[in-house]
This record gives sequence, structure tokens and C-alpha cells, in this order.
Amino acid sequence: MTAPALSRPQLYAIVFIEGFCSLGAEVLALRQLVPHLGSSIIVTAPTIGLFLLALALGYHTGAKVERDYLAAVSRNFLWSAVICGVGLAGVSVDGLFAGMPSPWLAYLVFMAAVLCPLAWLLGQTVPILTNLMQHARAGESSGYALYYSTLGSFLGSVTLSLGVMQWLGVSAAVSVCAALLVVGYGLVSARSGRTALTAAALLALIGVGHLWLRPGIDTAYASYSVVPVQLDGAVHPRAFKSNNSIASLIDESTPPHYARYVSHIRRVLLEDFGFRDRPILVLGAGGFTLSHRETENRYTYVDIDPAIRAIAEQHFLGEAARGEFIVDDARRFVARTDRRFDAAVVDVYSSHTSIPGHLVTREFWQSTRRVLTADGVLIANLILDGQLATPYARNLLATIESVYGRCAVEVLHRRQPLSNVVVVCHARSEVQPTSVYVDERNAADLDLARSR
Repeated sequence: MTAPALSRPQLYAIVFIEGFCSLGAEVLALRQLVPHLGSSIIVTAPTIGLFLLALALGYHTGAKVERDYLAAVSRNFLWSAVICGVGLAGVSVDGLFAGMPSPWLAYLVFMAAVLCPLAWLLGQTVPILTNLMQHARAGESSGYALYYSTLGSFLGSVTLSLGVMQWLGVSAAVSVCAALLVVGYGLVSARSGRTALTAAALLALIGVGHLWLRPGIDTAYASYSVVPVQLDGAVHPRAFKSNNSIASLIDESTPPHYARYVSHIRRVLLEDFGFRDRPILVLGAGGFTLSHRETENRYTYVDIDPAIRAIAEQHFLGEAARGEFIVDDARRFVARTDRRFDAAVVDVYSSHTSIPGHLVTREFWQSTRRVLTADGVLIANLILDGQLATPYARNLLATIESVYGRCAVEVLHRRQPLSNVVVVCHARSEVQPTSVYVDERNAADLDLARSR
């Protein structure tokens, strides 16, 4: 069978699909990496850079193609559909990171085997197809090709992230991207039963991989699931997992068992501070267990994912979550709100150990202080090494205390490599200079007398 003769609109449609799926794949790759590596700049910057490098190499390769133009594009779209549909599937990415000894090694394998080959294959499309645009000047054909490719890139990034991911989930977005590549493959391939059978098989593979194999719930911000766990003394305990890490625990006991750090924070609020009928801000909703069956205080949750409350209520709590729910970025909320709270609980994670970078800076902690009343308290749940010896642990704690002064720091799981560390700070505290006691000039007794 001979390759089909393509009209000018068909050529531009193929270029549009290439742009849509190439940048769409980059957005999807960044989203699939969040549960395993977080969303910090040290993840996003190399990913974008390597993607652009592979795209540039694709341009270079496509420029060298001298014949069989449609066959080359057909082959590239076919392999791109396979790589996108299989390699970007949640079950594939999760399996890759679970099977590697290091998450960064898994990242390199993912980039080398999935995202970069995909960018390289699709990058060849524009230079190859401009050879078929004989009806226009070289500048006109390349200009229009780049126009439709870039237009596709814009629409791919926007519609997949703000549309499909929001309403149907990440798996659906990957399916849309892979299915469009199958459509592109059909447009440039010879009309034959083999082409139709290959396209049908690919669409079936995409459907199986994204609609059946991966359990759980995907949104644009996180992947959620509820799984049974082992918990001593608990009755039918279950965990609410966000991005493959346990965010909350609950069971059917009366009263219920919760995650240790949640029980600790509840005890600090209710027993240590004796809060009653107080407004309490919670940044990062998790499974909404901090306020679960807690009728003494008024809770306001802030989370960037608009779907998390309904998911937690339906699949985890089995009842309505107590408290007000506001959909917003945590930093934006504390920087802009006029409301004041007697306590602010910070529990914001994009993966098991990764707090978004803009939520660890001094400016963020200053904003949390401004939303507190004069006698308000900050309570932060951090996941750090049990000895607080790593540079990240030392510097994060120093950053918080640069705003609040001395804070109480409690390590809850000292025998584990990583532990919940609960930090309690007071809005009325001030940052004070310190000095070291030495034998030559020991002012300890004087300081003790001044402190009474």
C-alpha cells in the first residue's frame, strides 16, 4: 500500500498533534514524578532541560531525512503512542520507582527510556513534513508548521493540566495524549487493514493501562488511594495515601485511632493549650482527621486540590469532614487573608518527604505568623531525620526560628531514619540573641535569675 497524499490542512493537523502531545507529555511527566520526587526546582528544571535537549536532537535528526517522509513520521508516531501510553502510565512509573534502589536512578531511567525518546521522535515531525509543503515558500511552510506546532503545544499544556486532569484525572490525560498520537499515526499511514489493526490494538492497550490496571484516584495535584494497614489495637484500620505516601490513618474504634502525629497535635491543642471554641487553621488537608469528631474548636482547612475533601469523605472517613474547606495555595492564603487564627497547623507535602519549595522559606513562615492572634501558636509537622542532623533538617528548623524565635521540637519516631517532627512556636515570642557559656565568662546563674 502506498502512503496517502496529504492536503495542506492534514499536514498542519499532524504538526498540531505533534505540538499538543510533545508538550502535553512533558506536563504529564512532571505530574507523574511528583509522588516520587516532589515538585521542587531540582526536579522540574532538569526535566524541562533534558526534554528540550531531546527535542533539539529530534529537529536535527528530522532535518537529515531525505525520502519516505510519511513513512518516517508514521513510524515515529507509532512508537510515540506506545511510549506515551505505556511509559507515562501511572502503573509503569510507580513500578519503575518501586523497583529501583534509588529514586534518582529511577528518574534517570525514566528520562532516558520515556520522556527523552518521546521528545526526540516527535521533534522530527516539523523538519520532515516541511519537505512535503511544496505549495509554499520555504519560509512560509516552516513558519506555518511552527505556528501550528506551537499552538498545539499551548493547547496541550493548558487543556491537559487545567481541563482533563482536573475533571477526569491524570490517567485520562495520558490516554488522550496517546490516543491523539494513534490518530496521527492513522493519518500518515497507508490505508490498510494492518494500519487499522495496529491502531485498534494501541487504543485497547491504552484503555487497559489507564482505566483498569491502576487503582486509586488521580487528580491534577495528587494520586489518592485508601488501603488497609496493620495497626496494633485498631479495628479495621485504613490509610489515606496521597502520592504513594500515608497522609492519614483511621479505624473503627471508639474513639478512633489516628496517625501518631495527628494524635499528638490534637493533644497539644486540646490538653496542653486547652483550646475551646478557637479558630484553627490547617494548611494541608490530608484525610481531615485533625478535626474528626472533634467538636471543641472551629477548623478551617486550606488545600490546593479542590477534590480532596470529597475523596476523603467518600473513600476514607465515610462521613462528612468537620470544618470549613478553602481551595487555595497555602502560601497565597496566608499572605492575603484578613482572618486571624489562634493556631495554624502546617502539614503540607507533595510526596513523602518533599514540602513544596515555596512553603519552607522565611517569607512563608512570616506569612503564617501574620495570620495568628497575639497569643496564637504555630504547629508544623515536618518529616526529617530522627537526629535532626541533615543540612535540610538544620536549615529548615533554623528558618522557622529566624521568624518565631525559639520553638519546641519533638521527634516522634527516634528509631526510624525519617520521623515526624512536630514544631511548636508562639506568635508572642521574639528572636533573641544568644551566647555560649564558657568557664571564663559563665553568666548562667545571672541568666537563670533574669528568667524567673
